[in-house]
Amino acid sequence: MDDLQLLVDLHLEADRQGPGTDAETQRAIDLSGLRNRRGLVIADIGCGTGASTLVLARELDASIIAIDFLPEFLAVLEERAMQAGVEKRIATVNASMNSLPITVGTLDAIWSEGAIYNVGFEKGVQDWRRFLKPDGILAVSELTWLTNRRPTELELHWRSQYAEVDTASSKIAVLERNGYTPLGYFVLPERCWLDAYYRPMQRRFAAFLQAHDSSDAAKAVVAAEQREMDLYERFRRHIGYGYYIARKTQTRRETKVQRDRLPVTEGH
Repeated sequence: MDDLQLLVDLHLEADRQGPGTDAETQRAIDLSGLRNRRGLVIADIGCGTGASTLVLARELDASIIAIDFLPEFLAVLEERAMQAGVEKRIATVNASMNSLPITVGTLDAIWSEGAIYNVGFEKGVQDWRRFLKPDGILAVSELTWLTNRRPTELELHWRSQYAEVDTASSKIAVLERNGYTPLGYFVLPERCWLDAYYRPMQRRFAAFLQAHDSSDAAKAVVAAEQREMDLYERFRRHIGYGYYIARKTQTRRETKVQRDRLPVTEGH
C-alpha cells in the first residue's frame, strides 16, 4: 500500500482533513457578504469529506459543487449530506485541482479550506479566478506565518513541506496583484488545530497501526503526523492558518475588452 492510500485510511473517518471548525466557516461566510443572496453556485475545491461543504449547504441558498480527487472522501461526503438532509444541494465531482470541470464565469464563489496548497496559493488564485462571475467571492484558508521571525527548526520544516508558506501581508499582496479586493482575514484559533484536528487524529493512531499490522510505512505516517503536531504545540504562536476572503475585481485589461465590445451607435 502506498503512502497516499495510508493517508486516506488515516483521515477517511475524520470530520475534517485539516484545521478548522464549522464556526470558522460560518465566520468566513459572514465576511463574504453571501448570506442574503439567492440561487448561488459555489465550488468547494479540495472538499475532503465535506465539513465546509455541509456548512455552506446549510447556511446559504446555494448549489454546491464539491470537488476532490479522492473518491473515497466524496463517498463519505455523500453519506453525510444525506444524513444532514442537504444532499439535493450538493453535487460531488471527482476531479483534480489542475483540471477543474467548471465552465468559465459561472461561479458566485469558490471555497477551499486548507487545500489550495496542493496547487500553490498564487497559482490557485490565478487559475481559479476565471471561473468566478464578476464580483465573485474567493474564500480560502492557507498556511501562514503569524510572526515576522520564526525559530529555525520551524522555518526549515515548513519550507521543506510548502515553499509558499508566508505572512498574511504577502498573501494579501498576492490576491491584490491577481485581481482581487480583500474583504476579510482572520487566523484560525488554536482549537481548530488541537481540538478539531490533531487530538482526534491521535486517537485514531492505534487503530490505524493495528489495521496495517504496524508496518514500517504506517509507522512512518504516524511519526510524520506526530512530528507536525509537536512542532505546532511548541511554536504555535508563529504558525497557523490564515483565512482569506476576497472579491474578484476587474483588471484594466478586462475593462478595456468590455468597452471594445460595446456596440457602436450612430449619433443623430
